Amino acid sequence: MSRIGKNPVVVPAEIKVSVDGAIVTFVKGKDTRTLDTMGNVVVELDGQTLTFKNKSDSREDRAFWGTYRALSANIVKGLTVGFSKQLEINGVGYRAAVKGKVLNLQLGHSHDINYDIKEGLEMSVEKNVITIKGNDNQMVGQAAAEIRSFRPPEPYKGKGVKYMDEHIVRKAGKTAKK
Repeated sequence: MSRIGKNPVVVPAEIKVSVDGAIVTFVKGKDTRTLDTMGNVVVELDGQTLTFKNKSDSREDRAFWGTYRALSANIVKGLTVGFSKQLEINGVGYRAAVKGKVLNLQLGHSHDINYDIKEGLEMSVEKNVITIKGNDNQMVGQAAAEIRSFRPPEPYKGKGVKYMDEHIVRKAGKTAKK
């Protein structure tokens, strides 16, 4: 069984951390992120180190213990380094462009798809690669999943929008059966 909750989260000096009961607040410049633990774990701040302790030895409390530790580590990583995902567009005539706060996608439909870029995300397009950056791992992943869902890759020719590190398993067409 994993004991990820045992590991302390070391917070860099440029991030200010405060613990107010069940709410942990992380501040770096203008960016403020909060983590509400709902009172499921005990959070202790010792200088720039966060430690998490489970309230009891029940299975549910142990699960919360590791989850909240991982969420707080992700917040720290997001505020220092940030998160990014890359999507690749494959297909004749498929293209994307960023126009202000809108990502314009031409994916073989009868109409263009305009995806509004959410606050806190940054998108860029270079050739056929869309790069999504942000400090919230969940927002970056959700935006990438929504964009991919407009035209998921198909197994015969591989056309569509896929993650950069995703491998599409190709199927043989009708001619292969003969």
